[in-house]
Amino acid sequence: MDDIYADAESAEERELAYEGFVWRNLRRNYTGHFTHGTLGLTGFRLVNAPTFVPAYLHMLSGSDVMTGLGLALQQLGSTISPIAGATAIEHRKYVLPVTMVLGTMMRVQILGLALAGWFLHGQSLLIASIVFLFLLGLFSGWQGVAFQYLLAKVIPISRRGRLQGWRNMAGGLIAALLSYFAGRYFIGQNIWGNGYGVTFLTAFVLTSLGLTAIGVLLREPELPTLRPRMRMLERLREFPALLRADKDFREFMIARTFAISGRMASPFYIIYAAHTVSMSGQTIGLLSFAYLIADTMTNLAWGYLADRSGFRSSFVGALAVWIAAVALLMSVHTLPLFFFAFFGLGAANSGYQMSAQNIVFEFGHRDDMAMRLALSNSAESGMAALGPLVGGLIAAAFGYEAVFGTAMVFLVLALILMLTRVEEPRKRKAAG
Repeated sequence: MDDIYADAESAEERELAYEGFVWRNLRRNYTGHFTHGTLGLTGFRLVNAPTFVPAYLHMLSGSDVMTGLGLALQQLGSTISPIAGATAIEHRKYVLPVTMVLGTMMRVQILGLALAGWFLHGQSLLIASIVFLFLLGLFSGWQGVAFQYLLAKVIPISRRGRLQGWRNMAGGLIAALLSYFAGRYFIGQNIWGNGYGVTFLTAFVLTSLGLTAIGVLLREPELPTLRPRMRMLERLREFPALLRADKDFREFMIARTFAISGRMASPFYIIYAAHTVSMSGQTIGLLSFAYLIADTMTNLAWGYLADRSGFRSSFVGALAVWIAAVALLMSVHTLPLFFFAFFGLGAANSGYQMSAQNIVFEFGHRDDMAMRLALSNSAESGMAALGPLVGGLIAAAFGYEAVFGTAMVFLVLALILMLTRVEEPRKRKAAG
């Protein structure tokens, strides 16, 4: 790596050298992130959309509780790893090598999920699938912090929204078309004797190509300032100070926790719809297409809204769309209307995912951004881990409508908090 600070003698000169490197390499790094997102995130959408994996677990177990447990353990993995990941990278000059290793381990779990369907059967297949989902969540938590930290290092905040909008639009289009094809042909015709396995294998290939692209294209600078290396327990003791230092970040954390609690219903959207109209590969494929095409059609709008008005605006908009989509889902009984409900859920998720992580970088000092992201992701994943399990218990005892109603209460609370308690951090910084 070139020493971009060789001629910098002051802190101000180091900042200027860093900014110069970022803008000189913006086109190359933009291309790397765009390619990774288009290919890599396309594959992960097939795994993380609330359609294929919940339907697969429900097919293997026949149980709402086991379906919720499997997805809860995936989120549990994401809960326990972000803080360790932040502690491991925030003192490093370069985090791309770590990102590549963690990204590879994520993809190994998807491959394992695919291969298990061909080589295992019955209870052993269910247990292996849940284990692979847990490990996928574990490495996702680590890699998520490292990747977002890397994005923040090389893409200026004023360009991140449109980058992610174009990236997610391209990836979402591929994922939407692929999901329909996978549902109708891979699963509907049980290709190679394991349609779900073929779907997961396709996700593995796409995500691997995306990771290769970012490894080849990205040029990473050293930050002008770095935190000294600290033990994880020492950093954990600083969490209360991080929350006390910024009221808006603290209130956002509470709102985000309420919002993610609304995801308790996510695994049961597809099961409810499939039981209402028909449980078939074609139905799963069509509703997956609706969910993912919404990501394609709305991500660019969310991105430009975020660049223009800040990520708080897109977060609030996503919550409003999410509430409306769940309300529609609860009130319809035909496939065309379920299509529109899943379209709304996909649109809401795209805005939420883009906003929830990027707004974290705009609170507080740059040196703490990895740990703020880890704290935020761990809190979110903790609630996301508990949510599907609680949702499964509620569904088993009281029905799917009770799960959806409970989720809506949490989403409304999150929206109220964002509107009344959280100021747009970009406007605050401009005023300062």
